[in-house]
Amino acid sequence: MISFCIIFDLHYLCNMIFYFSGTGNTRWAARYLAERTNEKLFFIPEELEGDCHYTLEENERIGFCFPVHGWQPPHIVREFIRRAHFESGATAYCYVLCTCGDSIGETMEIFSKALKAKRMKADSAFSLIMPESYVCLPYMYTDTPEREKEKKLQAQKDLETYARLIAEQKKGIRELVKGAAPKLYSYVIGAYFNAKMITDGPFTVDTETCIRCGICANVCPTRNITGGNGLAPGWKHDGSCTCCLACYHHCPKHAINYGKRTRKRGQYYYELNDKTK
Repeated sequence: MISFCIIFDLHYLCNMIFYFSGTGNTRWAARYLAERTNEKLFFIPEELEGDCHYTLEENERIGFCFPVHGWQPPHIVREFIRRAHFESGATAYCYVLCTCGDSIGETMEIFSKALKAKRMKADSAFSLIMPESYVCLPYMYTDTPEREKEKKLQAQKDLETYARLIAEQKKGIRELVKGAAPKLYSYVIGAYFNAKMITDGPFTVDTETCIRCGICANVCPTRNITGGNGLAPGWKHDGSCTCCLACYHHCPKHAINYGKRTRKRGQYYYELNDKTK
């Protein structure tokens, strides 16, 4: 089905995907879906700068794509849902896709409650296993090159299936990897993680190694970093950091770290020239 977008006063009429991404896994997935289902992409941090008011036509689609942060939806995604106002036709089709390194716990249940507060529900929900990028906790590392390639190839196969189901507006699909003890991870470990560990406080920069290129500032999805053009990076400490680690992973000199633990850990971000894009 061909969809036409009409934009006026920040109100939109079209198939749409709202997404958030730090290291690029979810950005790749959202773009993949958009290309195959003829949907328009909206980057959540940018949308939060506007009035977050949207209108969806009858029989159209609305999708939400985001990474899992501590077995929960990221704070920025929940803030967007809280602020957003959706006017949609009764037959609008809603789906959710979240990316993760291994499992999502009760992420989808938490997000479903946020949608319910807006009188919306996910007709179908999907999780997509992607290369690991969170390295700030004990025993959490980036994947080996072999495992990274394996995950990407499987993700492309899974996403092809998901795109077909979404294009056909199939309802009741729940393709979710919740893992062992999902309630424990989401409501105990994840609750502590999201309440206490989402902060830019521990970020440091090795000024002798830093080349002051500004890449970290450019890739920060919330514009929380200053620097570049000859200046070392600095974090604003204004509460906007999502701990997505985009700055850490994109640093070409590994000059940025989150405390001491990441100094000997790997880096990863989804490169757009990857063959699986």
